[in-house]
Amino acid sequence: MVSRLEKKPLVLSTCITMNQKIYFLPLLLGVAVWLGCANYLGNPHPRPMEARTVPAVPADMRVDPPNWWTNMLHNRVELLVHRQQIGEYQVSLGKTRGVRLLRMEPADSPDYLFVTLEIDPDAPPQRVPLVFKHPEQDRTITVEFPVLQRNLAPKGQGISSRDVLYLIFPDRFANGDRGNDSYEGMREVHNRQDPDGRHGGDLKGIAEHLDYLQDLGITAIWLNPELENDQAQTSYHGYAITDLYRVDRRLGTNEQYRELVRQCHDRGIRVVRDVVPNHIGHLHPWMEDLPMKDWLNNWPEFTSTSYRSAVQADPYASEYDKKRFNKGWYVPSMPDLNHQNPHLANYLIQQALWWVEYSGLDAFRIDTYGFSDPEFMSRYCAAIRAEYPAIFLFGEIWENSVLMQGFYADDQPLKRAGFDSNLPGVVDFQLNFALLESLKQEQTWQEGVSKLYYTLAQDYMYMQPLNNVIMLDNHDMVRFFSEVDGNLVKYKSGLAILLTTRGIPQLYYGTEILLAGRKEPSDGNVRQDFPGGWSDDPVNKFTPSGRTVREEAAFQYLRTLIRYRNATPALQTGKLMQFVPEDGVYVYFRYDAEKTVMVVFNSADETRTVITRRYAERMTGYRRGRDVVTGEMHTDLSSLTVAANTALVLELER
Repeated sequence: MVSRLEKKPLVLSTCITMNQKIYFLPLLLGVAVWLGCANYLGNPHPRPMEARTVPAVPADMRVDPPNWWTNMLHNRVELLVHRQQIGEYQVSLGKTRGVRLLRMEPADSPDYLFVTLEIDPDAPPQRVPLVFKHPEQDRTITVEFPVLQRNLAPKGQGISSRDVLYLIFPDRFANGDRGNDSYEGMREVHNRQDPDGRHGGDLKGIAEHLDYLQDLGITAIWLNPELENDQAQTSYHGYAITDLYRVDRRLGTNEQYRELVRQCHDRGIRVVRDVVPNHIGHLHPWMEDLPMKDWLNNWPEFTSTSYRSAVQADPYASEYDKKRFNKGWYVPSMPDLNHQNPHLANYLIQQALWWVEYSGLDAFRIDTYGFSDPEFMSRYCAAIRAEYPAIFLFGEIWENSVLMQGFYADDQPLKRAGFDSNLPGVVDFQLNFALLESLKQEQTWQEGVSKLYYTLAQDYMYMQPLNNVIMLDNHDMVRFFSEVDGNLVKYKSGLAILLTTRGIPQLYYGTEILLAGRKEPSDGNVRQDFPGGWSDDPVNKFTPSGRTVREEAAFQYLRTLIRYRNATPALQTGKLMQFVPEDGVYVYFRYDAEKTVMVVFNSADETRTVITRRYAERMTGYRRGRDVVTGEMHTDLSSLTVAANTALVLELER
């Protein structure tokens, strides 16, 4: 999510009308409708029917989803049809095979119509004729809705604790195509001088640096939202979506996104999409003409969410507090969607399924998970997992306790009766807070490094703690290198713990080259451009020659640790045993039948000599330990001397 501070209220009067919106492509004289449909997804050439993913529709009409597929578990597809006065029309089907019209339902707005099709499991690929006929006027509109053969390419493969996840802000990573930096007809133009403006990074830039990510050892990438954000300000962050079926053209096209996924898969890299079911941008065309009166969570006057998810679990919570938390708007520029409207719920579920099937993506990070209607989110996650059993979903649960964070986890042991989030993983903010405190605060029995111990000791709150996504920072936080005040030793220790404790480690782009930044005066300061991602950058830190000695040391330290982790199942899926911290020293082990890794973290500001006999439970039988970063061999394990603020990672040998 983006921080509340950066989301400035925008004047609603700046909205343009639906017919002006770029949603609906102008019908160019002499150009076939097929070509226009192909251009909708950024392809300048018509394609065979089997590859098309948009319906043949008039230029003043829109159908969502733009197509569906054969042999899907979700085979009842509700189309949202938009055109002026379309609600006055009756719908029938032309000649089809294995496709039926189940129902037609008018919306509150006369310009929308809901049409539900049922596709038999054995229905062949075809273009289904939807015939719209006005009952009183001599008007007929025929739309061909594509039902396509499913692509057999891998999709919905998921990620797990075997992966190392790399978070990328698409607008700030690399600019591969300067021709799309600004786009005619879109509100915000390229301005790299503005920390909160659009800088020109795009999907092509990411694709051009997959070699770099693969060399670093990255096995999965998570992109901040790449869908259209045609907002007037701070549109670069992606969280105020104005078209749920279209990649923002300043980042690329739908087909480029699909191609990026394919290229990643060819390299063994999985792709995570950042989805935002809680809200839209206030300049979304819906805001000019809502399909239903209750499409949004409406209030007599602007009412923000309370940002207090504790009401979800609070046995004493008032109904008002529950309503305000779930139905209040995040900020004025992000209208809150009403998930209790069944048509909107269908729309969001189908949109998620469509993108997995279309692009082959592997996982969803779900933005502001707790702010959405809990029953809907449970159904949303269940529907996605039913269609793609291997897919991985993890939610942003930015709360102040393990109890509240664990409340949203799948099959949470203390869950309230009758509720299951169906959310396999959560972003582990609690472990992040504990790790930062262990590197920054005084060492008392309940603070500093002890906070790490106590946080992990509460893993009974999760059925699958290995599914927690763990991190040092992300796009909404002070950068980790700034959190440790540029201390390279503490920086390395944080990375060592991140890559050796339980969970799915997530790295924020640029961490490997010591990118620093605080959130003042704006969030743009922690979302800076990756040096070298633009052809006119004075240095290129994607290459060793462009890095300083200190940056190269940091890069190589991280690269070594990632590659060791990738080759060591004990660090991916092995058991964890931790010991109560003493004198600022925290010791834990990751182990399986093949290997034991010992981590000794001295959080004190002076060197400690650690007598190891209290760790005999895991060390008996081992005679020496190899430092996995330096290769140094420790031949006497009876005691270990660990420098101040240092984490020592040893592979134990017999």
